[in-house]
Amino acid sequence: MSKSKRLMELMMTVNRMRKFTVRELADQFGVSSRTILRDLQELSELGVPLYSEVGPHGGYQVLKERILPPIAFSEEEAVAMFFASHALRHYLFLPFEAESSTALQKFYYYMPGDVRDRIDQMKNRVDFLTHTRQQKVESLGVLLDAAVDQRVVTVLYESREGYAERSIQPVGIYASNGFWYCPAYCFLRDDFRLFRCDRMKSVAYDTTGIEPRDHRHIHLGNWREYGAEKSVYVRMVVDLSREGVQRCESELCPVPLIDMRPDGSGRLDQNVPASELLYFAKFFIGLGNEATVKEPQELVNRIKGILTEMMAKYD
Repeated sequence: MSKSKRLMELMMTVNRMRKFTVRELADQFGVSSRTILRDLQELSELGVPLYSEVGPHGGYQVLKERILPPIAFSEEEAVAMFFASHALRHYLFLPFEAESSTALQKFYYYMPGDVRDRIDQMKNRVDFLTHTRQQKVESLGVLLDAAVDQRVVTVLYESREGYAERSIQPVGIYASNGFWYCPAYCFLRDDFRLFRCDRMKSVAYDTTGIEPRDHRHIHLGNWREYGAEKSVYVRMVVDLSREGVQRCESELCPVPLIDMRPDGSGRLDQNVPASELLYFAKFFIGLGNEATVKEPQELVNRIKGILTEMMAKYD
């Protein structure tokens, strides 16, 4: 086996084993202990974070910040990976903000010159726009780690009633229209709730001894199904112009089910929670003549009520 191939396989092996001895590696690769020591020294110089322990139970360990083995990308894959990460720059806050920036710099730096030239030419010709919000969201990393590790956090949350402390167990985090959201089990309400991350003024791991629940089977795709309060749904039917369809698809989350017509217009016909009719009333008022609500009548009445109040204000 050539030295370069041995070093490559050695890097993947130590990443997988995490803890090992020189003798174990020497036997596995069929070389002397002295050769393995030289190889480990070269890996360390290349950036693999190795830590040695002396004594009868000693050996080598790979630190937590492991270096992943090289991955071969085609030119098209490399460009796609770059722009997928590049698009995140529109978010002022990310759960891995510093890491995504340094990863993108490394990725770009080690590309062949002609691939970098192609990316430079494409930067001003392709983008993934999202709403840029100014609200601070500085605890995304803690919330994400708590969701993965099944831990409880205490948050100081701002609601209509003011500030209140909540002990929650996050399900995960997601971004929509520039805002970050955190579905979580709320121990105060004894049920799942959806929290706006920018309204969390502080986030810290719980120190009161609340026992986390086993929610490993609950994720962003199904958390609503486990809520104790079952939503009452009503059928909502709305005729949309071409622009109305585009606005609904870009601004509503989740993306609504729209029956498209050949001219680009369409009809939205789906069940929605009755508790969100006020939100939909305000949303469709914002679309003006691009949307015509057909049902439910309660939604039509809410739109009329809001418009009547607005007319009185400007009369």
